[in-house]
Amino acid sequence: MVDHDVTAIILHPEPGPGAGPLERAVAAARANLAEQHRTAFRAAGASAARIVAGPPDDVPFGRRLRELASKIGDGGLVVLGSGAIPLATAADRRAFVATAAADGPGALANDRFSADVVAIARARTTLRDLPDLSSDNSLPRWLAEHAGIPVADLRGRWRLGIDIDGSLDLVLLGGTWAQLLSADDRARVETRLAAVRAAAGDPRAELLVAGRTSSASLRWLERSTASRTRALIEERGLRTIAAGQRPPSSVLGILLERDGPSSLSAHLARLGDAATIDTRVLLAHRLGADERGWPVPEDRFAADLLLHERITDPWLRDLTAAAADAPIPVLLGGHTLVGPGLRLALGAPR
Repeated sequence: MVDHDVTAIILHPEPGPGAGPLERAVAAARANLAEQHRTAFRAAGASAARIVAGPPDDVPFGRRLRELASKIGDGGLVVLGSGAIPLATAADRRAFVATAAADGPGALANDRFSADVVAIARARTTLRDLPDLSSDNSLPRWLAEHAGIPVADLRGRWRLGIDIDGSLDLVLLGGTWAQLLSADDRARVETRLAAVRAAAGDPRAELLVAGRTSSASLRWLERSTASRTRALIEERGLRTIAAGQRPPSSVLGILLERDGPSSLSAHLARLGDAATIDTRVLLAHRLGADERGWPVPEDRFAADLLLHERITDPWLRDLTAAAADAPIPVLLGGHTLVGPGLRLALGAPR
């Protein structure tokens, strides 16, 4: 039984006027998913669900959320990004709505350490003193440590860790999602994806996973793949780094700093027979955690598809060319690739 009204708010950043074709394709996927979320959260029991869209701006996530919560009355709130949880089920959404509808204080996240969707009961009161957090990832931590709100999460449901954050995520999801990219844009990475899957099924091979992977993903690899696994776990919590903490640093990034981005293929070939690499960790090592200082999204999304010819940033172009030309199959991407998306990359049932 619903105790209080629940509003679901889906935040959708629209592409800027200078966005390239890959960035627009990812934005279109997120817009489609936002509409699915709007309908599905209403079906899951939310009294209202709306999409808040707009071009990129400098308004911090925390300030935006605080202002939105101040306008919804005394009920609960479910807030998520438009690319979040594309594999969510009706039962998943009902769990978020039930938490937001509760009379007492409480919150539920897909992952309390790096949230993409958070449900909050009594949201207007709870979020009244929310600071200007830079992103949604750190919201559960603030709720637990500063607001004193009990926070539960569903990180045991791996599908809720999938997020459309780049072009490769569309390829991993497959179906109509992948078709938002042209066949030519997908061809190179799909070839490497098939080769990585073949290596994972070979007991003589070793798969390298580098970046923000987790113990849960590694346990799944041990159970579900024939190959051996070499893991380099770095910079989990990259998006929740607070002021005064150690800046991002990567062992693989240090090697590239010494030998240059073109050395990537030689390093990876010494370490495994196939590799999945979280390039966002390498960018953070080189340029800091603030994505505004990184190569533009179009460059990053081209790198995810191994389309080095279309990258304007010299360092990222050389890195991607090395990956594309490596003697072993290499996939480049973000957290989804080396985390919950490993199951999709290696062809596991959903």
